[in-house]
Amino acid sequence: MIDSARLLAAYDEQLRTDAETPSAVSITRHGPLRLVTFAGGRGFVTYRDLGGAGVDTIRRLVPEALDHYQADPEISRVEWKTRGHDHAPGLHEALLENGFTAGEPESIMLGEARLLAVDVPLPEGVTLRRVTEEADVRAMSGMQDEVFQSPVSDDTANALLRRLARDDGMELWVAEADGRIVSAGRLEPSRGTNFAGIWGGATREEWRGRGIYRALTAARARSALGMGKTLINSDSTEYSRPILERSGLVKVSTTTPYIWRR
Repeated sequence: MIDSARLLAAYDEQLRTDAETPSAVSITRHGPLRLVTFAGGRGFVTYRDLGGAGVDTIRRLVPEALDHYQADPEISRVEWKTRGHDHAPGLHEALLENGFTAGEPESIMLGEARLLAVDVPLPEGVTLRRVTEEADVRAMSGMQDEVFQSPVSDDTANALLRRLARDDGMELWVAEADGRIVSAGRLEPSRGTNFAGIWGGATREEWRGRGIYRALTAARARSALGMGKTLINSDSTEYSRPILERSGLVKVSTTTPYIWRR
């Protein structure tokens, strides 16, 4: 039996720390909050918990955190990452009152890496590989932008290239057919923890339902095991959640991003 409570406790204890934001440019602590700044003018608010804060304290913390970012003219976007299992009375209302917009909830998926690291047959002509060269990274990032129906931008590719140059452990994996990237995702080992995260999973619509994403997930899980990581975490859409569940991960909570834009 999978012990969901144990996995969630490990997630809260190990990941809701600086391990959650390895590419941060700076981190400022404000009460229970960690106010993170990333390259490219992005702010990110996270925390292990809110320390039992009540409605009045939370209504004060939200604008104070936002003031921190508004004072930096380089910051154009802030994400406040909420978790469904937190005790946070009045947080939703306080975020909306301060100009944040709620995004789509995602499932927090956790499980053992060994359960994902299985052999998955690929369609004929499809191959997997890890990419590091600039042209490959830009092609991968552009494909993900298209799949997520976002404007194709150099910003994400530039951020990934900077991280590869820092060698912080992140790996980029793609599936290709006839020299064209059809699926992709990242592996994010978290230093000082048992976890590696699988992120950014995207597959072109015409290639879905053929086992490619699951094979890409298995490849990343094998790599995680090679790094000594025994647990996998992922924030999953409703498309990828069933695939991860079939691989042995379990939904332990939800996460909803709230976005503020200057």
